[in-house]
Amino acid sequence: MKFGLRTPSIRGRIAARTSVKRYVRHNLKVKVPRGYGLVTSPRRAVYNRVYNRTSISLDRLFRKLFK
Repeated sequence: MKFGLRTPSIRGRIAARTSVKRYVRHNLKVKVPRGYGLVTSPRRAVYNRVYNRTSISLDRLFRKLFK
């Protein structure tokens, strides 16, 4: 588990937005509503919740500094 500052990944951001899986899911309209992660994949949902609360991204850090 990561604690503290997350390292940014431009490649990861681009890959997430241009993946075939995402394209198919959006075109077939088989997306699950937000907040249903605990129903579809409980283990990943719990991990992501802890990860997002214990680490901070550079984007969030800059937003707090320059607000």
